Amino acid sequence: MSEKLQKVLARAGVGSRREMEKYIESNRVSVDGKVAKLGDRVEENAVIRVDGHIVKVEQQEERICRVLMYHKPEGELCTRKDPEGRRTVFDRLPRIEGDRWIAIGRLDVNTSGLLLFTNDGELANRLMHPKYEVEREYSVRVFGDVTNEHLRNLKKGVELEDGPAKFLKLAPRGGEGLNKWFNVTLTEGRNREVRRLWQSQELEVSRLIRIRYGKLELGKRLPQGGWEELKLEDVNYLRKSVGMRPETQTKLSVMPEKRKDKRAKINRIRKAVSKHNQRLKQSKRR
Repeated sequence: MSEKLQKVLARAGVGSRREMEKYIESNRVSVDGKVAKLGDRVEENAVIRVDGHIVKVEQQEERICRVLMYHKPEGELCTRKDPEGRRTVFDRLPRIEGDRWIAIGRLDVNTSGLLLFTNDGELANRLMHPKYEVEREYSVRVFGDVTNEHLRNLKKGVELEDGPAKFLKLAPRGGEGLNKWFNVTLTEGRNREVRRLWQSQELEVSRLIRIRYGKLELGKRLPQGGWEELKLEDVNYLRKSVGMRPETQTKLSVMPEKRKDKRAKINRIRKAVSKHNQRLKQSKRR
């Protein structure tokens, strides 16, 4: 049975479905020796190349779906490689043999917090699609005189340059002087949307942290720059939320974690983050 080319490439872990559509439009993909075009469908035995390299076509059941939770620090770019040599979110991630990590959405360079990665392009594509309305919650520090009228506008909806937008939920979280904290929730991931919503009220965001994606909360003990792989039940929560069949396998131990094992895991993460930061400092000195 034939499938859309971009879906096959996404499942193979080359990138998200949106990225694959751009690859096809840029004539970087060929099928059975012919340059592919958007809308092409392929059979199981098709020979697919991206930038001249053969892609191993996998059936859906062949890959074990894996998901990482990453605590992104400010200053890292959500791109695989930066021509200026700046830090990227992919620099710290573990290698995955014969596969690659795909970022589920993006956070801008000045935003920190929860970022998810998966090796399943179809899962990444669905989680980023606005029709599934997966909630994203942020902790945001706003500079300025925030009035009740501002809050009503942001909950009712304002017009941005790319269409109407609003916060699904908006809750004050205290603060001092002109710096106030709020928790805000969206169900889409448009570029810099949280910042632009506040800017529409002539208010500036001075700190922005994503703290929740769906029901998954940023681990309080997960240090900035640290990552951990999600358990099977959390992977299947994400898959179910976008209408995908459950995964039956995991690379993690299925045995319950003991308290001492949890502490040891956190210590390993912290040591890995510290070691990576030291390497960064040494490379800057050279």
